[in-house]
Amino acid sequence: MNPAEERALAGIRAELRRVARYDDESIVCDKWIRQRYDCGCFSSYAPARAATVATAWHEAGHAVAALAVGARFRSASIHHSRDNEGRVHGIRGETDQAFIVDAAGQIAERLRNWTMLERDDELRAWLPSWRGDGGDARHFRRAITGRFGTDEFAAWRHSEQMLLPLRLAIREVARALLVHPRHLPYTVAAAIAKDHWPDPAPLRKGSGQAKAPRRLSV
Repeated sequence: MNPAEERALAGIRAELRRVARYDDESIVCDKWIRQRYDCGCFSSYAPARAATVATAWHEAGHAVAALAVGARFRSASIHHSRDNEGRVHGIRGETDQAFIVDAAGQIAERLRNWTMLERDDELRAWLPSWRGDGGDARHFRRAITGRFGTDEFAAWRHSEQMLLPLRLAIREVARALLVHPRHLPYTVAAAIAKDHWPDPAPLRKGSGQAKAPRRLSV
């Protein structure tokens, strides 16, 4: 981590401590709200603020999932542009669990307000409707073939099992994206996630559960 990244990390951590008792919508940096309002995408600041929070959780999900499967990325951002609401840039080093990264945006949005599709019939009904999403849906279906073939349901449940223990890490990275007026470099995002990374619990052999998130090193 270079000196500029160390300063950014220290500033973000200090700001997150200061706003610890505030909800997500109360801490959104004005820059991100104005981007969405000034382009005419929203009629007022309130929906622009709510959309920014949803985007932050979505991108934080991708970033934390990448860390969990051992991939790296250049940076994470909620910068609004004509083509996207935010992005995790330059993901590389993905494994055969890359599909978890693809699913993580949607899963993180549901983890935010605990609207997970717990019933199997609900998930089976929703999955065919998941299209587009910045390419996430297409990438997910392509990436699952090595481990799950065309079984989207099993791949999704596997992704949920991996990401559920990481909710606090996702939340903290999302809040960092909300308070910081610039992109988060990989090293900064990883350090923030590590502050809330769970200790990996060993699984019983043959349990059929998803592999526990690896111990995160920065």
